This record gives sequence, C-alpha cells and structure tokens, in this order.
Amino acid sequence: MAKGGSGYSEPTGGGRKPGPVNTEFILDMQCKLYRWSKAAPDRQFGDVFNLVCDRRTLDYAWRRMARNAGSKTPGTDGIGRIQVEQRTGGVERFLDEIEAELRAGTYKPQPVRQRWIPKPGKPGRFRPLGIPTLKDRLVQMALKLVLEPIFEADFYPTSFGFRRGRSTHDAIATIQRQVNPTRWGNSRIAYVIEGDIKGCFDNIDHHRLMERVRSRVRDRKVLRLVLAFLRAGIMVESTVRHPVAGTPQGGIISPLLSNIFLTAIDERYKRWTPGPHERLACATMRRNRDYNSGKPIFYIVRYADDFVVMVSGSREAAEAEKDALATFLREELRLELSPEKTLITDIRRGFDFLGYRIVKKRSSRSGRFVCKLLIPLDRLQRLRDTIKGRTKRPSLRLSLSAIIDNLNPLILGWRTYYRHAMRACREFRKLDWWLWWRIYRWLRKKHPKTTRTIPRRFFRREPKGPMRWTEGNAGLRWFWEGATAPYPFRGTKITNGWDTIEEAWTGDRQYDFHTMMRQLAVA
Repeated sequence: MAKGGSGYSEPTGGGRKPGPVNTEFILDMQCKLYRWSKAAPDRQFGDVFNLVCDRRTLDYAWRRMARNAGSKTPGTDGIGRIQVEQRTGGVERFLDEIEAELRAGTYKPQPVRQRWIPKPGKPGRFRPLGIPTLKDRLVQMALKLVLEPIFEADFYPTSFGFRRGRSTHDAIATIQRQVNPTRWGNSRIAYVIEGDIKGCFDNIDHHRLMERVRSRVRDRKVLRLVLAFLRAGIMVESTVRHPVAGTPQGGIISPLLSNIFLTAIDERYKRWTPGPHERLACATMRRNRDYNSGKPIFYIVRYADDFVVMVSGSREAAEAEKDALATFLREELRLELSPEKTLITDIRRGFDFLGYRIVKKRSSRSGRFVCKLLIPLDRLQRLRDTIKGRTKRPSLRLSLSAIIDNLNPLILGWRTYYRHAMRACREFRKLDWWLWWRIYRWLRKKHPKTTRTIPRRFFRREPKGPMRWTEGNAGLRWFWEGATAPYPFRGTKITNGWDTIEEAWTGDRQYDFHTMMRQLAVA
C-alpha cells in the first residue's frame, strides 16, 4: 500500500456482493478512514478513487438514495428512479454504466435544474434549489460516503450542522451549558454576536474550498470529480449558466463541502473552544487563563452557516470582535457578513437561534441566572397560519379524515421539536384549545344542517385514550401528548457511529475495530 493510500484495492470478480456484505464493507471502510484520519491530522489520503468506483459503494449509494422520495424527481435529463427501474436492465445496467464511465474517466456531471422554493416564515422571498440528475446524485452519494469520514475527524465539536449523530438540539444544549451557572458561580457570558453570512452557499470560493480539500485528499481523480461538481452548470429557463463560486443547494455533497469550507470559522476560535483532537479540559484552562488576565473570551456554536459567538467581556470587546470577524471572512473566505442581520445582543434580552428563543434570566427557585429556552411568538403564529391555510374554505370538499391525516404530521413534528422549551406543555395546551375550536368551526361549515350533533358524531374517546376529533380510523393528535422534557447535554464529543462510545467521550485514539462491530451489533 502506498503511503497515504486508502488500503483498499479494486474488488475482483466484478465486485458484486449481496446487500448485507455491502453494508459491512461500507461501515468497515468508513471506520478505518475515520480512524486513520483522526490518528494522523496531517495525513493526505491517496488512491481513494477506487473506493468511489467500487461496485459495493455504488450499490449502497443507490439504496441510500432510493429511500429518499426525491429520487423520483428527474433532473435536466428527465430520468428519475422510476424510469431507471422500468427500463431494460433496470438498476444493474444503470450502475454498470456509471461504474464504466468513472473507471474510463469519461464521466462528466450534467447541469442541475434550478427551482425556486419559498423561504419558511418569509412571505414573498425565495431561495434557489438545484436538482442534479439521478446519475450525478448517485456519484455524489458515493463520493460523500468516502470523503465524509476523512473530514469528520477534523470538524470541531462546536459544529453541529449536517454531521452524523448531531442535531439542532445539541447546538442549543451547548449554548445552554455555557450560559447556565456552575458550582463556581454564574456564567461570565454577557453578549452574543448573532452571525449571518450574506448568501453563504452561493458565494463559497471554489479555489479556497479546493485548497482545504487538497489538505486531506491528494487523489487527483477525486479532486477533479469534486471540482467538476462545483463547476457544473445551472439550467435556468433553458439557458446553462456556469457558476464561478458557490455550491448548488440541493446537491448531496454540498453540505459536506460547505462544512469543510466553514471550518475556518471554527478554527478562528480554537483558543477558547475545544479542538477536534484535544481534551475538553485544555480549552477550559485557556479560557480561565484569559479571564484571569482580563482578556475577553469568545465561544462559538455553529450549525452550518448559522452561528453565534458568546462573549465573556464588555460590549466594546464584542463590537471589536464583530469587526474583526467581518474582516476575517472577507479576506480569508471572501464572504460578507450581513450588516443588518449580524447583531450584538445582551443575552439577558434574548436572541433567536435555530427556532428557539434563548434568554438568560434569574431563576425563581435558586435566584441564579440560568439559560431558558422559549418558543418564539412568531413561530407560534406561523404554526397557526399554517393550520388555517390547511383548513380554509376550499378544504371543505375533503373529508375530516383527510384533514386529520394532513395535520397529524405537522402536529407530531412541531411538538417533538419544541418539547424541550421551558413550560412547553402550557403552550401546547393553548394550541390544543385553539385547534379544537378551529376544527369545530370547520365542521360547522361542512355540515351546516347538523351543527348540534357535530361533537357527538366526531368528538369521541379512543379506547384507552383521550377524547379527540375522529373519523373512521383517523384521530387528530394533540400537542399536549408530546411530554415536556429538557434535552440532555451530550458533551462535546458525540459519537458518530464510526468510533466507540468510549473513544467519543475519552478521545482515545486506539481501539479495536472488531470490538466496535460487536457493540454496534448489540445496539
């Protein structure tokens, strides 16, 4: 094996293996890539193109992609998953053609089809969504399977967007952990810089991004493939436009590339935040040393291009850091901070981040300042507006069961996301009261001649369950059924599935791969 290589060679005999073996091969390959990358932060990986072309990788990528409903959506070539499965040869022929093109070096990404979708909560505003062809999506998925474990070892623990095992709630819990008091006293955080990058994904510099990719990957075929996806044209009204910057939103590999690029922001604050290859205590000692010297402290929490910088210091220090950050982004990454959206906020007044209202208030029980998570009023109003839109007069032609089936996923998803807010159950009860009357008025309009019998006909008690609006087998869910519970802080080293639980929490770089496989099997 060449120095810096992947350690894998092309499969013999066509490389065709049954499904379960493919899954084991992918997990084995990803675990080893992650382990090697974490053990040697300066290592450059070569000969990884064979992993992308491997038939087992392509098979697994197809299964992953086929589970997504978006696989039925065609790109500029008009081919979706249904067309591939119905044509002669089906999926096997489709994968054979892709593998042959990749190995022959004739594969070339096609332009993406651009669509404009509305921004949630911003009426009249839209954002572009690029839809690659099915073939390009498959190759991007295979490329992501190989590159993700390599770069995951370099991502900072304070970055949470588009990473395995991490969620928006982990980012919010990290902020809450920093703001909450400790046994040594109240938190030192006084101000927050709310970061907003102007058109982040549309302005990512290709040259700077490829420099960061080359720092870990030296396989020229993989580098050419990544660059080809970045430079693939965009089909806008039958005209192909070739971008000079940005990653197309909608591509499978775009979130990974944006994380690789934006890691530079995390590196700027590495003095005060834990690094990817160090213990948490090291960053804590550096923060305490700066605090005792009278220096300001900055702690960043980032979710993709949304981030906040918590400031332990004066407002003047926060203003100076905001200007320095804007200069850093402009000179190093060629990005611009939005001056009207990048704000410096007193944390006691509160700020919005990832859908929650985060505020530092005095606890009525202990009298100490604690971090409280609230449901923003605009989110509550947006939910009511969405329910109103689904129960307007045109919906009277539908049955109650159809309305219930339409509202239940919204209710379940909304209450699951906001169940970690303080006194969320109180807001849930208010929403249920409002929802009951909304459905009741809808039924009165639909059955104007039987108004008095509506509750008796449609509002019934389920067996061993609460009273709810029902029709047939459909029953409307209530918000209060999502029990309120605080989200647990899982630490800065969260397992990603490629490491053991022990390694994730202790940072130990040495572990037995077969032990990890047995643990995953038991889990």
